[in-house]
Amino acid sequence: MTEYDYDLFVIGAGSGGVRAARIAATHGAKVAIAEEYRVGGTCVIRGCVPKKLFVYASHFSDDFEDAKGFGWTVVETKFDWKTLVANKDKEIDRLNGIYIRNLKNAGVEIIQSRAILKDAHTVHLVAEGRNVTARRILIAVGAKPNVDENLEGVEHTITSNEAFHLEELPRRIVIAGGGYIAVEFAGIFNGLGVETTLLYRGEQILRGFDEDLRTLLHEEMDKKGIRIITGQVFTKVEKTSSGLKATLTSGDTLEADAVMFAIGRDPNTKGLGLEAAGVKLGKKGEVIVDEYSRTNVESIYAVGDVTDRANLTPVAIREGHAFADTVYGGKDVKVDHSIIPTAIFSQPEMGTVGLTEAQAREKYDEVDIYKTAFRALKNTLSGSQERTFMKLVVDAKSDKVLGVHIMGPASGELIQAVGIAVTMGATKAQFDMTIAVHPTAAEELVTLKEKWQAPIIKAAD
Repeated sequence: MTEYDYDLFVIGAGSGGVRAARIAATHGAKVAIAEEYRVGGTCVIRGCVPKKLFVYASHFSDDFEDAKGFGWTVVETKFDWKTLVANKDKEIDRLNGIYIRNLKNAGVEIIQSRAILKDAHTVHLVAEGRNVTARRILIAVGAKPNVDENLEGVEHTITSNEAFHLEELPRRIVIAGGGYIAVEFAGIFNGLGVETTLLYRGEQILRGFDEDLRTLLHEEMDKKGIRIITGQVFTKVEKTSSGLKATLTSGDTLEADAVMFAIGRDPNTKGLGLEAAGVKLGKKGEVIVDEYSRTNVESIYAVGDVTDRANLTPVAIREGHAFADTVYGGKDVKVDHSIIPTAIFSQPEMGTVGLTEAQAREKYDEVDIYKTAFRALKNTLSGSQERTFMKLVVDAKSDKVLGVHIMGPASGELIQAVGIAVTMGATKAQFDMTIAVHPTAAEELVTLKEKWQAPIIKAAD
């Protein structure tokens, strides 16, 4: 019988890799995990956690303004970027320490090094100049921000990685992209007083989300002063005496202090040695896996964003846990990717679970739509014109709720709870029989009675 240094070697100490390593170790496996940067991965170190902290910071400008309608006299306010960055860094250090402690307590060996596959059972540790072997190897290296490498002047641009560590808050920023990262950072910088422009190649932001949400968020972002330019991309970025100048496909130019790419993320597989090990990759470089996160190589598995299935931290965690339970815990666990609640921390915030209206109409013969848009109670005194929106997508034959889409305060919190109902297969009738909590925005979810009817457009005489 072949002897290996480890039962499991994990490459990448992000959310999925850490969870897999820790659970496998609790099942009795001898586990090591290699990380070339910091334990915690994208979400904790340079993704959703620091981004959410920045979102909180950016909300105070609106909060101060809203307070006046409730009788508060708000004295002069001042924002200090360096303080925010420093306090964010302290929190990330704290979380990094927790991740390390949890791994060590579970008996996982942490190796600070880049790891490269040599074959199906061998890993080369670059920092230590040595090879180790493992019966099984788990790839959990996540993804990295995508940029247009062919763009003239791309060296003058930043990504979300650098946005968290800017020395100074820019006065003007142009953000390329129309996905959730782009719209979230647009809201952050705008809320912090930065003149913000969002540049997107498509016709409407947030491709893949429900059309009503896409349209309404665009309108609300416009109200907040975020300039949104669609159907355009950069052709050149150049440094000037006053900052940066970005040229668009239209020939127009935009002056800015920072130009940021938020045009998606690519699996971080380059230079990892996957080809040498015989692992099959997809067109984007993603590791192709089956429902148990197995690659085409018997000893190699992959979880998280590197597989490009559903690129969300909770999904990576669930995949890592399922892998460990299946392989080392004697269980048969598969992750259902069909219903995934998610939040977009845009301004206003959005939450969504299940099918969009368009997806439902493609899949089901008859679909009922229930929706409403209104000013939240708080805004009646604050004076804010921001709208809250809620939408239910229902299969007319079974009465099953297929999707729920929300825009407004605390949408992320709401969609987590609503996601339970949708996952359980709740019907519209069961939503209706639930007693409302009043006065709340959420009560609209259980009080929507009238089906939405598309307006009838009459032909001109």
